[in-house]
Amino acid sequence: MPDQIELRIEKLVYGGDGLGHHDGHTVFVPFVLPDETVSIDPLERKKKFIRGRVARITQASPERVAPRCPHFGTCGGCNYQHMPYELQVRAKTDILRETLSRLGRISWDGPVVPHLSPPFEYRNRAQWKIAQSAAGLTEIGYYEAGSQKLCPVRECPILSPLLSQALIAMSRLLTTKKLLADLREVEAFADADDQKLLLNLSFAKLGGSHEPIAEMLRAEIPQIETILFQDRSADRFELVGPGHISYRVGDHNYRVGHLSFFQVNRFILQDLVRVVVGEAKGRLALDLFAGVGLFTLPLAHRFERVIGVESNEAAARDLAANLQESGSSSPAFRQTDAESFLARWNEAPDLVVLDPPRAGVAAAALSRLAKLAPAAIAYLSCDPATLARDLAVLVGTAEKPGRYLISELHLVDIFPQTYHMEVLVRLVRRA
Repeated sequence: MPDQIELRIEKLVYGGDGLGHHDGHTVFVPFVLPDETVSIDPLERKKKFIRGRVARITQASPERVAPRCPHFGTCGGCNYQHMPYELQVRAKTDILRETLSRLGRISWDGPVVPHLSPPFEYRNRAQWKIAQSAAGLTEIGYYEAGSQKLCPVRECPILSPLLSQALIAMSRLLTTKKLLADLREVEAFADADDQKLLLNLSFAKLGGSHEPIAEMLRAEIPQIETILFQDRSADRFELVGPGHISYRVGDHNYRVGHLSFFQVNRFILQDLVRVVVGEAKGRLALDLFAGVGLFTLPLAHRFERVIGVESNEAAARDLAANLQESGSSSPAFRQTDAESFLARWNEAPDLVVLDPPRAGVAAAALSRLAKLAPAAIAYLSCDPATLARDLAVLVGTAEKPGRYLISELHLVDIFPQTYHMEVLVRLVRRA
């Protein structure tokens, strides 16, 4: 076994690790706090860095708290349960500022406005893996960090109460062998009231009829509204139920289907919509990466025309249905990717909303957006590194300013107990 290393943790970095230095190497280690002294077992050594795990905490931070979850440190889902929630938010704020400065050369001296969530029982969606244990038992849980080894779980304190009930019921059905051993993954999504449930079940092979399985599940979990069965061996799907549930945010109801993305925090969505849409009004707004229309619908009440753009076929169907159900004559949608849409679009909008996946916005789309020069851009990002890269294009540097200035920066804490962050940047066109 490699010799243990003792070091002081200097700060936290994006990804959940703490950073320290030892013998010319940068050292990364999870589940630590700044100013703690720890002994670590090295797991990976490279020329310039070392990754390790804590063997012993020599000097603990006075801010360290006991994690609420018994699986913390093994399960790969949470990173920060050893930190008070207020410290988690401060750490994310510091990491955001440092990442924007280091990767985008963007120095923001203004406030980072926090939007906080209750730190537990917030998730309205979960994905559970299913695998055989060494003892031959069929277990349900999450993967361990950085691996495909299952961490069996019976409780998960970040889940909504309905999702927790569903997890217990699924575990019981697997233990009693009432569910097929070929089940590989379960995805559960609860509505805003935590009263109705959408399930996606993925099987390595789905032999026989799926109807008896649906009846059994509904007997165990009466809140189930709709179930989608996937048979991976035959690449086929079977649906039991309407194919979607309704999710209410503020004054709007959203149809959310089995294969559509929707934000996972049930407490903070109304605040998120308020932050993104803001007080903007005008003639034309473009909602790129629109999903099922979380921002498109409220924008339609503030702009003469709104166009939602979404490339995912399932989400685009939900978007179209939600726009039609809204009763407004102004919103429209395009089922295409943002880059292709912008390449053909020539009218300058008053506002563009960007809510891209972790990869950020394609360079060609950013270039085209800068040429269209909308009066304002609201950029919602789930990855500070790609956000820094994209802002560097739009904002530029002190030596070579871009078309836009940052007017507001918000940290919307959709993912308490984890290193993940959602950031809203409001940009205004330079005069």
